[in-house]
Amino acid sequence: MKWTEQQIPRQDGRVAVITGANTGLGFETARRLAERGATVVLAVRDTEKGKLAAARINGDVAVQELDLTSLESVRAAAAALRTTYPRIDLLINNAGVMYTPKQTTRDGFELQFGTNHLGHFALTGLLLDLLLPVPGSRVVTVSSTGHRIRAAIHFDDLQWERSYDRVAAYGQSKLANLMFTYELQRRLAAHGTTVAVAAHPGVSNTELARNTPPAARRLITWLAPVLTQPATAGALPTLRAATDPSVLGGQYYGPGGLAELRGYPRLVTSSPGSYDLTVQQRLWAVSEDLTGVRFPLGRAAATA
Repeated sequence: MKWTEQQIPRQDGRVAVITGANTGLGFETARRLAERGATVVLAVRDTEKGKLAAARINGDVAVQELDLTSLESVRAAAAALRTTYPRIDLLINNAGVMYTPKQTTRDGFELQFGTNHLGHFALTGLLLDLLLPVPGSRVVTVSSTGHRIRAAIHFDDLQWERSYDRVAAYGQSKLANLMFTYELQRRLAAHGTTVAVAAHPGVSNTELARNTPPAARRLITWLAPVLTQPATAGALPTLRAATDPSVLGGQYYGPGGLAELRGYPRLVTSSPGSYDLTVQQRLWAVSEDLTGVRFPLGRAAATA
């Protein structure tokens, strides 16, 4: 069956927090959830852009300042959300950067790893106790097919201080998104309410690709009619992961077409290395140490 936005159940009474929701995939995700009745929070770095985006959405929409490159901002945003909302049904970790020149976050982390993984790791940990009591609550983290490209968790140089490869650094951050999801689900399993799910959009026409090296960008532009899909389609795997009643914790959704580049969302699998339990657990421990955030969960079972 071709899963489309028509399959999104009503979301009345549910609260959805979506990072990076003022544009692209995040905006389309927010728009559709709001149209189905959810209270949607656009968690964005630029609140003026967030307000403009909110004005384009029909429904109950709020804007929360969140800069994932700053753990101080992540903590402030979590505190504000906790004050405003007694519960969260959906936390969608969507925001991200890709192929950026070598930069660091305000806390000194490599920008892609710090934004895409550590910022979301910290935000999830700080908000998780608002999700745990809520039946059917979900944490959805957006990864990428880039997790397969020259990707590994470089524990000996996580911040790329010795040398920098923007493509490999992006791959590391997106691999970390998946490993975080799988380890989080294993830790959530004993609670029986909240689940962790991952998704990827295939190749979508969004602002995320603005830092793609020129040669690759020209090739993608030339092949765009065949390889890419609009953000409206790219958001569907995230929406399915967030709302489909048949979704199970630890699953991964992406486009069903050739090489998962485009198409209707379906259950997919990630790279073999992403399922390495030892690396998942080590990444979790390192992420706790780097962010200072401890989750209100016990240690995961030894097997998935």
